[in-house]
Amino acid sequence: MGNPDVIFLHAPSLYDFRTKAVLHGPISDVIPSGPIFEMYPLGFLSLCGHLENAGFSTRIINIANKMLNSLKYDPEQEIQELKPKAFAIDLHWLPHVQGSLKIGEIAKKHHPEIPVIYGGYSATYFHEELIHYPFVDYILKGDSTESPMVMLIKAIREQRDVSEIPNLTYKDNNGNMRSNEITYVPGLIDYVLTEYEFVINKTFKFFDLDGYMPFQTWINYPITAVFLYRGCLYNCKTCGGSRRACEKVFNRKGLAYKSPEKIVTELKTIEHYFNGPSMMIGDIQQNGKAYAYHLLDEIKKANLKNEIALEFFAPPTEDLIRRIQEAIPKYNVEMSPESHDEQIRQAFGRPFNNQQLENAVRACIEHDARRIDLFFMIGLSGQTYSSVMETLDYCEYFLKTYGKKKNLHPFISPLAPFVDPGSEVWEHPEQYGYRFFGRTLDEHRQLMESALSWKYFLDYETQWMTRDEIVLATYEAGIRLNELKRRYGLIPQKIADLVEHRAKSAMGYIKLIDEIVKKGGEHLEDWSKIAYEIRDMNIHTICYKEELNWPVSFFKFNVFKILAHVLKARIGTSWTALWAKIYHNQDKEGKTHVEEDHSGRT
Repeated sequence: MGNPDVIFLHAPSLYDFRTKAVLHGPISDVIPSGPIFEMYPLGFLSLCGHLENAGFSTRIINIANKMLNSLKYDPEQEIQELKPKAFAIDLHWLPHVQGSLKIGEIAKKHHPEIPVIYGGYSATYFHEELIHYPFVDYILKGDSTESPMVMLIKAIREQRDVSEIPNLTYKDNNGNMRSNEITYVPGLIDYVLTEYEFVINKTFKFFDLDGYMPFQTWINYPITAVFLYRGCLYNCKTCGGSRRACEKVFNRKGLAYKSPEKIVTELKTIEHYFNGPSMMIGDIQQNGKAYAYHLLDEIKKANLKNEIALEFFAPPTEDLIRRIQEAIPKYNVEMSPESHDEQIRQAFGRPFNNQQLENAVRACIEHDARRIDLFFMIGLSGQTYSSVMETLDYCEYFLKTYGKKKNLHPFISPLAPFVDPGSEVWEHPEQYGYRFFGRTLDEHRQLMESALSWKYFLDYETQWMTRDEIVLATYEAGIRLNELKRRYGLIPQKIADLVEHRAKSAMGYIKLIDEIVKKGGEHLEDWSKIAYEIRDMNIHTICYKEELNWPVSFFKFNVFKILAHVLKARIGTSWTALWAKIYHNQDKEGKTHVEEDHSGRT
């Protein structure tokens, strides 16, 4: 099979999660992955596609997912057996800091001669600290590193100088840090494709379904995604991808869009193989009305049948929703008002009022949206415990007023575990009323490594709510919203009872853990008594995770099309290789020779 040139490794948030019991709490209840954040960045697919097109072979290994699916799986043994030209490890989301660093350390331990490359938002922000870890050789910075990655792998293969590669931080021959400026910042990203066909091919090539699985339950809920652009026009205060963060950290001074035609091509490719929902990541309104309508016209012409979800950073107009209905028969909508309080919301960076939000929700319902999801947050600037409870009153108002079709789903969750580095709150905590418990990369690694509950790896509290109050408000809000959903028919009694039981149990364990922590070094015996019990308290504690799922077809995969593609790729590769061999051995007279193998057979 041969050794791939570049192997991409995705780590769990906590490397020892299988042996170390931690009350992770509800930090992942409203995202597809679990509390160890086993979902690898979509950027892996684009990077692999670019490298493959440049002639390099690649592989993705979702270490986190493989660890989840088998207690027998030994990640260190697998890494020891790998022999690529380079390891590429993501440190995109900061919660991965402990696991990501541990995987890099293991790779360098067994392969001191193989370069270890880091990339991602958090790697970019902390590049000056990260490069000083002895196992880190290179860091590719910025939100677009496809071309610099190809340059770097070529340089590694040919043992050439890397001083001119854009976006690169590295160690020179004396071990000193060198940092090249982020100058590769493309303004058009038609080249950025989510290479799902690549994933299919490689899964069969390496016989490694778990290694390529985006997250643990993906096989039952095959959601896919397409990026509309990179960058953002909004400046949400806790977001590391906000306008100011992009400008300061990634040198991105504007949006990089993908053409509607390319987006539709990706959606059609996805639909060819999968029958699950697709998420269009980014608000289609950000590039103006003409772009949004052009995109919808192209989608309409494609006659797509799959569920498609759209996210909006500001409420869409009824005219836009009508156009969406005409273009996408099975459309779903996500909006994040964050708070019922207009002042808190606008201070956060969401510039719309409640009337605009309600008008959009009403229009979505009248124009047959399959689902409307509303997301609220706990831990905002200016938000008190009482304000959180008032947000639940607002959720009840929504369900009472607009919930008859049972397609309106409100959610509430904490800002956890970390505030995004580079965000406005991160850069100016006092201005927004925040206090941090960690500021460096290593301090966040220690938070993840030492905490017994999610309360202790929260890296912040606010002047309006302490860590304790954020935790309490989260569980109380979850219990109350859970009961509202039961009352308005969104979840059955059995599910409501499960969520309530887990939330109340988790609150009890939080108190027990607090008592254990107060005992300091004498806590180990007490901890061992409850460690096993808390494992079930890490999902379904503020909502039932499957509540998030958009509708999915009974037949989730187009199996025959997948097999046909794999077969075609294998046969095509074989015939291409054979023809190249024949052509290579043509003599000057044009005669063709086929070389014999060692057995004498042609």
